[in-house]
Amino acid sequence: MLGFPRWKIWFVSLLILAGVALAMPSMFPPSAVARWPGFLPREQVNLGLDLAGGSHLLLEADTSDVAKQRLDQMEELVRTELRRANPRIEIGDTSTAEGRLTFMVRDPRQVDAAVEVARALTQPAGLSGQRDWNVNVVDTSRIVLTPTNAGITNALDSAMNTAREVVYNRVDPDGTREVTVMRQGDDRILVQVPGLDDPEGLKALLGKTARLEFKLVDLNADPAQVAQGRAPAGSQVLPMAEGGAPVAVIRRAMVTGDQLIDAQQTFDPQNNAPAVSIRFDGAGGRRFARVTQQNVGKPFAIILDNVILSAPNINEPILGGQAQISGSYTVETANDLAVQLRSGKLPVELKVIEEQTVGPDLGKDSIGKGIIAGIVGTVLILIFMVLTYGRFGVYADIALILNVVIILGIMAIFNASLTLPGIAGFVLTVGATVDANVIINERIREEQIRGRGIIQAIEHGYGEAQTAIFDANITNVIAGMLLFYFGSGPVRGFAVVMMIGIATSVFTAVTVTRMFVSLWLRKRPTELRI
Repeated sequence: MLGFPRWKIWFVSLLILAGVALAMPSMFPPSAVARWPGFLPREQVNLGLDLAGGSHLLLEADTSDVAKQRLDQMEELVRTELRRANPRIEIGDTSTAEGRLTFMVRDPRQVDAAVEVARALTQPAGLSGQRDWNVNVVDTSRIVLTPTNAGITNALDSAMNTAREVVYNRVDPDGTREVTVMRQGDDRILVQVPGLDDPEGLKALLGKTARLEFKLVDLNADPAQVAQGRAPAGSQVLPMAEGGAPVAVIRRAMVTGDQLIDAQQTFDPQNNAPAVSIRFDGAGGRRFARVTQQNVGKPFAIILDNVILSAPNINEPILGGQAQISGSYTVETANDLAVQLRSGKLPVELKVIEEQTVGPDLGKDSIGKGIIAGIVGTVLILIFMVLTYGRFGVYADIALILNVVIILGIMAIFNASLTLPGIAGFVLTVGATVDANVIINERIREEQIRGRGIIQAIEHGYGEAQTAIFDANITNVIAGMLLFYFGSGPVRGFAVVMMIGIATSVFTAVTVTRMFVSLWLRKRPTELRI
């Protein structure tokens, strides 16, 4: 059992060397690692919010916004598809009151055809076979589309997943800040940005949905009615930025931010003021060009989050799929708007319900105390093992040190963040490693007391102890998986370090020490007791 063939010795040795090599970058400052040769590993363990300091925000979505958007989208789809029907289906008296879409079919003979068109726009929701909308006919000619609970649940889940991606892209557009953005529950998103001590700037960046729209100004609207907030059918009244008079715009958008492929902070060539240049995709550029060709001399509105930024005239067709947004911007605010537009619009409005700022001084203090506690505890354990088990205690100490180093290497590979609870997980794995070696060495002692020789005692000691070690660590892994699945934030950080540490502690405490013992036994003295 203790025989270690040459290939196994090489395999275990290579695993140890790989772990040491991967852990080395985390033991040096980033400035030093940046100067290393390209063939060396550079991944480092990141410090979490509680160690590096930074900002913590908990965002909550306005779920009613999802329902309203679904109604507006369905209304637009129904109008478009009924116009495309052959023959065309005329409708009137449309309403989105009480959270459902209703419309009247002008020709009673087309009711059945209109129902088929409406039902074709619904989608399956979940595994129950239920659709996301129910379509019914009332009063012989009025069709009602009612959203189902399954449809609303699916729409909210999809919106929250999209919102999480948008938030991540806004907070870390370059992918270099090691931020944490995760969902919590059905309608919340947790944002943690290590190293950032400006939560107000972060809230401003995340507070806008960045819903960009280009709409034609309704020139037929009565200014007196518009001033009172009323617009003709098919139009809407929106406020102007910076307190200007409200403007009536046609509800249907010329082009939207969904068709953007790029947005960059630039400068207006006329006055050198900061601005944002945007570029549409092929379909958006063609539509923008076509609408501007048909409406030369008329004004159009550039709208962000239902606020009109400007309403310039179309002096000539805007070709090439490019446009510019100008206004009272600074370089910083123009750059923030460009980031928001590039990352896409938020499908739901997010409100900050919890915020915290962790200073770097607290993190440094935590790191210092954690290091001191870890060093003191580890040194005491190393001394205890040597005094108690002699040579076998030395092997256990080597396994313990290798365990800590390999944990760092694995965390660096997975780009994991080390938090204060993660340090607690480190301490726990140190105990697990020592515990396994204590079990093995005590079992070997018991076998020697029974009169077995050293080789037989070691064989039986490792064999009998392995079962107890594996059983105990499997239960710990299950507990860690549950903590990771149901927990969040610091709890997950603790669970990750604990599960990695359990796996490495079993490897070092059992396999690595067995290899050392096997190599020593080839030149062992005839008798030895531990």
